[in-house]
Amino acid sequence: MINKRKTSSPKSKTTSSKPLAHKKHHDFRSSFNWRVFRIMAEFVEGWQFLADFDKTVSIFGSARLEEGSRWYEESRKLAKMLANKKFAVITGGGPGIMESSNRGASEAAFGHSVGMNIKLPMEQCENPYVSRSQSFNYFFTRKVMLAYSARAYVFFPGGFGTLDGLFEMVTLIQTKKIEDTIPVVLVGKEFWTPLLKWIDEAMIKNHKTVSPEDVHIYKLVDTAEEAMKIVTKAPARHEFDEFVTIHKAHI
Repeated sequence: MINKRKTSSPKSKTTSSKPLAHKKHHDFRSSFNWRVFRIMAEFVEGWQFLADFDKTVSIFGSARLEEGSRWYEESRKLAKMLANKKFAVITGGGPGIMESSNRGASEAAFGHSVGMNIKLPMEQCENPYVSRSQSFNYFFTRKVMLAYSARAYVFFPGGFGTLDGLFEMVTLIQTKKIEDTIPVVLVGKEFWTPLLKWIDEAMIKNHKTVSPEDVHIYKLVDTAEEAMKIVTKAPARHEFDEFVTIHKAHI
């Protein structure tokens, strides 16, 4: 006869009376891999949004300049003139020069007042004069949209963000990534002249890091009327015509 030995079954860990430790839930959408898809979506949505406008001008400038200041009122005047010529005025959608430009465009009989707003925790909220807007989580996708299809780029006095936009546009034209027929207009001689002198003396004459002909990429003016003369002579950017036509055919 075979003796059957009694064996005790091991205690199951799942039957323990101790509560399970709570694991912090990880949202996969916050991962780096998922962020790539968010960036792609912002590009696609931005291009689809811009395809609604036949001709645009992007205006840059400080978020800190208030109503009544010279450049607030000058940018407001310019935007109204542009909108009356059926240009869509595109800004970053925030306060200061962005607000004044959207305000001027909204006061015109024609045109569109467009804002490319950036989502920030505390600082920027969309100004009330934007009639069409698109929001972005990332500065770099927003910057591409501000530069994407405009016929001209106008820079009023501003801070680091304005300078960032200016030097990027100058670099794109200098390196032939976009056409050199696109005007880059600096408004405000008192503000811009010291910077342009530094470029001329330090970068061109002393260190030779920039070619002398590169200074012809931008134009310096002092009034909305002078800027308007330059912008209205800008040719259409035909490289986007096919995309706009296809987009409108599917609306």
